[in-house]
Formats: sequence, structure tokens, C-alpha cells
Amino acid sequence: MAEGNTEYVEVRELLGQELTELQLTVLSGESNLDNRITHPRVQKPGLAFAGYYDYIKPGRVQILGASEKKYLDTLEPGKRTERFEKIAGMAIPVFVITKGLEPAPEFLPICRPQGLPILVSPSLSSTIIKRISFFLEEHLVPSTVVHGVLLDVYGLGVLLIGDSGVGKSECALDLITRGHSLVADDRVTVKQYPHGDLLGFCEEPLRHHMELRGLGIINVQDLFGLAAVRERKSIDLVIELEHWDESKAYDRLGLDETVYKILDSPCPYIKMPVALGRNLSILVEIAARNHVLKLQGHHSAREFARKLERQLELGRQQRVEDRT
Repeated sequence: MAEGNTEYVEVRELLGQELTELQLTVLSGESNLDNRITHPRVQKPGLAFAGYYDYIKPGRVQILGASEKKYLDTLEPGKRTERFEKIAGMAIPVFVITKGLEPAPEFLPICRPQGLPILVSPSLSSTIIKRISFFLEEHLVPSTVVHGVLLDVYGLGVLLIGDSGVGKSECALDLITRGHSLVADDRVTVKQYPHGDLLGFCEEPLRHHMELRGLGIINVQDLFGLAAVRERKSIDLVIELEHWDESKAYDRLGLDETVYKILDSPCPYIKMPVALGRNLSILVEIAARNHVLKLQGHHSAREFARKLERQLELGRQQRVEDRT
């Protein structure tokens, strides 16, 4: 397994607590339950049973349901044996038989010598596909841990980052008292879903808790109620808090737009200096509101710059007219 990214799921994990409602049991291949599932999408191998073997993709769970069984019943035993032998020799981590169906008589004798795991469940194929796909997607998508605080501010997922002691948790606590919601404090687990979407959440036992220097650990849900916490949230805006540095030239207009990459996915990014007298929670609220306006097509800084440019142009034209 790569750091920050789960590259595979072992077949035995399908038998764990997260999928107990499927009542999966092992028909064969007990010694190879460490086979690796490497793709979140499952397959129904109907085309492979019809002889189109290129359809089988390595590392995917193969689902055998009623339609596959009905088709196999139409084949002569010799043809079924030929197809089973070909498929059993491919890089298949596991077969899952749905609806408690009895496999074709040639199936188990061919798969057992190969050590190919075969699981069976009384659940419908649609249920099996939905639950296993969700389980695999949750465990196989790229993930990482970010040091910061993730909040829901006006419906936006706002990730506060910065050096330790810069005031991230205190700012977050102020935002919570103003009606916004905490998703994760200190350790934000981020998963990257298809199309680059980033979803942040907090692992147990830290969920709903915050660490405040001088106070220790607090439970936000117990203190402020259920509305003050969220289980997970997409990351829409990253704000980095940094100690004010008078030698730096900070953006005054807001025309410069930069991004912060998490798992190679770019997020809109703001660097916000922290100094005495600055109300960070209000500034974060304004940043969130302003980002919502940008998403709606209203960019205040650009509109101001355009108005200013028009005024300057009118002034130049007027000066030319006065000289003539």
C-alpha cells in the first residue's frame, strides 16, 4: 500500500463488519482471501462467458447473478468447461454469486484447484453491486491527511491551514459560535473521488472534537448541538493563515487568483495574514461569501478594476479633447 493512498483491498475485507448485511460466505478459495482487488468498479462477466475474454479486467470483483446463470444453462457442459477454465486462469481476485444461486456443476471443480475465491450471498445482484461498489470506492480512492481545520461556512467547505499556533482552531471555534459547522480539526482526512472532487472528514476518535490550548479537548457537538458539526464536506476553498510579515507585499485588490493542490486537485486558495486587531472569523466569512459570488459569476475585484479602467480611459479621452 502506498503512503496516503490505498492501492488495493483484500478479498477478506469483503467479509468484514462493513458488509455484514450481505451475509457473504466462502464457497472456495479460503487460502487466497488475500487476493487483491484493485479497481472500485465491479463486473458482470456475461460477455466473457460468451467467449469475449478481453472484457475481463484484472483486479475487479466479478458478479454472477441470475442472468449469467440462465445463459450458462444454455451451453453444453463441454463449452461451459472450456469457458470456465479460460476465465479461472485470468487475474480475477474473486467471484461473488448473488441470490444464493447454485453455481454450474463445472464451476467449483475448476476454480478450486486454482485457489480462486468464490463468495455467495442471498442478496440481489443490484444490492450486491451497490454495496460492494460503495465499499470499494471508499477504500480505493486516493487519500491523504492534511493538518488543518475543515468547516462548513455558508455551504462551502473551507479548509483552514497554517503553522501550528497561528490560530486555526480559535478562528474555527469563533465561526462555530457564529452558526457554522465543524467537519474536522487538526487532522483532516481527504479523499479524491472521480473527476477530482475532494471530500474531507475526520476519523474516529477525533470526530466532533477540538483541541484548544489552555482548555484541552472539547466536544463541539455536546457544547453547541448537532447543527454545529458535519460528518464530511467537499473542500471548496483553502485559506492559509500566516503571521503578519511587514516585509511582504500582500494582495490589496484580490485580482491574483492562486490554487492549492491536494492530491493533485487544485483548490481556490487565499493567503490571509494574521495580526493583532484582525477579526479572522469575519474575514473568513467574507472570503466564503465572496467565493460564492465568484461561483455565480460576480468577481468584485475584476468588476472594480474594469470600472476603474473605464474611468481612466474616459479621463484620457477628456484630456485629449481639452487639448484639441
